[in-house]
Amino acid sequence: MEKEKKKTLTISSNLTKKIDTSSISSSGKKSFSVEKKKPFRPNKQFNKSGASPFTNSNQDIKKKNFARKFVEQQATKDFIKKENKPAGKSKLKLKGPVDKRDFKLTVSRALNVEEIEIKQRSLASVKRARLKEKKRPEGEEKKEFKKVIKEVKIPEQITIQELSNRMAEKSSDIIKFLFNMKVVATINHNIDKDTAEYIVKEFGHKPIIEDKPSIKSNKSEEKFIGDVKTRPPVVTIMGHVDHGKTSLLDSLRDTNVVSGEHGGITQHIGAYQVNTNDNKLITFIDTPGHAAFTEMRARGSKITDIVVLVVAADDGIKPQTIEAIKHAKAAKVPIIVAINKCDLPEKNIPKIKNEMMQYELIAEDLSGDTLFVEVSALKKINLDKLKESILLQSEILDLKASFSDKAKGVVIESKIDKGKGPVSTILINNGKLKRGDYFICGDTWGKIRAMINHEGKMVNEALPSMPVEILGMNSSAFAGAEFIVTKDESEAKELSEFRKNNSAQNKILAKDKATLFENSNDKDELNIIIKSDVQGSSEAIKMAINKIEHKEVEAKIILSDIGMINETDVSLAKASNAILIGFNVKANKEAKKLAEEQKIDIKYFNIIYEAIDYVEKSLSGLLEPDIKETVLGSAEIQKIFKVSSAGKIAGSKVISGEIKSKSKARIIRDGVVVYNGEILSIFREKNQVKEVGTGLECGISIKDFIDFKEKDVIESYLSEEVQRSI
Repeated sequence: MEKEKKKTLTISSNLTKKIDTSSISSSGKKSFSVEKKKPFRPNKQFNKSGASPFTNSNQDIKKKNFARKFVEQQATKDFIKKENKPAGKSKLKLKGPVDKRDFKLTVSRALNVEEIEIKQRSLASVKRARLKEKKRPEGEEKKEFKKVIKEVKIPEQITIQELSNRMAEKSSDIIKFLFNMKVVATINHNIDKDTAEYIVKEFGHKPIIEDKPSIKSNKSEEKFIGDVKTRPPVVTIMGHVDHGKTSLLDSLRDTNVVSGEHGGITQHIGAYQVNTNDNKLITFIDTPGHAAFTEMRARGSKITDIVVLVVAADDGIKPQTIEAIKHAKAAKVPIIVAINKCDLPEKNIPKIKNEMMQYELIAEDLSGDTLFVEVSALKKINLDKLKESILLQSEILDLKASFSDKAKGVVIESKIDKGKGPVSTILINNGKLKRGDYFICGDTWGKIRAMINHEGKMVNEALPSMPVEILGMNSSAFAGAEFIVTKDESEAKELSEFRKNNSAQNKILAKDKATLFENSNDKDELNIIIKSDVQGSSEAIKMAINKIEHKEVEAKIILSDIGMINETDVSLAKASNAILIGFNVKANKEAKKLAEEQKIDIKYFNIIYEAIDYVEKSLSGLLEPDIKETVLGSAEIQKIFKVSSAGKIAGSKVISGEIKSKSKARIIRDGVVVYNGEILSIFREKNQVKEVGTGLECGISIKDFIDFKEKDVIESYLSEEVQRSI
């Protein structure tokens, strides 16, 4: 067989686009090559006959045209053959009628490299899809994407980035979700657990709240390191106000604390230690009995081992008594009932025992397991028996603690002393606290500069169940805050900064949520600033004020802090139009001077219910007064007169009561009030009079009203404002 001649396609070099020769070459029998022809340069020199140099090359032109046409025909035939191959072998299946002209491969199409590349890409993708279809087993359907529901653990604080990772969701979707709720946030923004829980639920996942680690763990599971010994019991004295809690503690300590309390009631938590006859220690915590100190009683029950419930023998069970029982049961601590004032003749001890049975406190003589002790704080009757009962109960509890480990505890009370600075009363739960120890307490830190025991003496160390006042805090700590001794100063600073940042983020988020989710408040607000001597008192006043509810007015506490009243407090009161309350504290000289200049009234109190009464009266002043009307009489207009000096006068007849001059009046026409005004003058027989009785005729002039009509009724009445109260 003769070797087939190789055809050549010649293309000018003036073309700007390059030719992809691989796309033109055929996989069949024919092959083609492309030669680059030198560019044509016209020659200015002509032959003598005037003809151009390429006039005699007609034969070459015909050959070139033939080669071009032949290439196009062969390429078109080969391309169509490929598309008409049997199913399974074709690379591309075309739908609809096929026009051969659409597949004609011209030089212009060959030069369009972009079009060829697109076709190549599309063909390759179709080939890949066909291969996938072949590899898939018969009968198997395409798997639909199903969203995976994840269990998302949520800590107290979490960034949006971390939350998106745990949910396997885009952080941008979470940010968009928050933006729709009018909260602008970034991926590094911290959100609280409540907000995070809401987001997780909205995205279709299951939230799991991580337990917040607490310093006080279950005593049965607590592991102690070092020198483990039996510690003294922590006993909280609770009960109704004026049932003798503090008096009982005074008798146990042989002191007189009641005389130092304002109004004879305890205003804050006190902590003391008492020695028994066999030299054993008992730590007592005295809580207020007033209704306003609910939070302080709850805090006292949480840090205690045993609750001594004081009930007056002549008074029985009262609201705060029931509340104390609930707090003790919620804290799961044993209760010892001390029936005080048993020396009084009007005592009724059987009644008290029977009432206690309603709350599952059954005395031992009634086949129960609750210890009842009849005592008298005034005459010191059965105080030793009460101590023995406490020690017996503590032996059953088997209270243990480490006496050598790093100290841990809780803040009982906090205040700012003028000479000492921030001072906090700490109850040590475990470990030994020494002078010079670095610590963190809530979001503040410090170094123990000094420790003062319940007797007012300086001590160098504090052991478990021992209450001490500590000096060395950078700022005052909140009552109930955890107290932990750290390794060094750097660790204390680091933990403090972390807690402060988290606290700031919580405040921002709380403000955002309040703006987003709370309904608009149309109530009149009374702004209040509270400064007190100790944190507990400030807390109690705040809670008592928040309980005051009314549909028209509302008390808003913009600041509640401890320490003396300073210039900043006065300036804030002026700017916010707030009332300034000082509880067991006074204003300094600068604050007093500024208050006089700004005309700010500072109210001082030392008894909590007096402060609450003042707030209630202030709120009552914001209430709109009630208008009380008293109808004096009415007159019917008979005729209308025009007087040059007085204008129009309504000639009337008094049909009921009496009409008084300078009283308020309303014009009633056809049962509808058309005007409210004031009676200017009353005329009787050309004389001006002050009042006219029933059945008499008179002339009446009304202030700023002359549009009288016959048969109108003039009603005379008096109105007065009646102030309302909360």
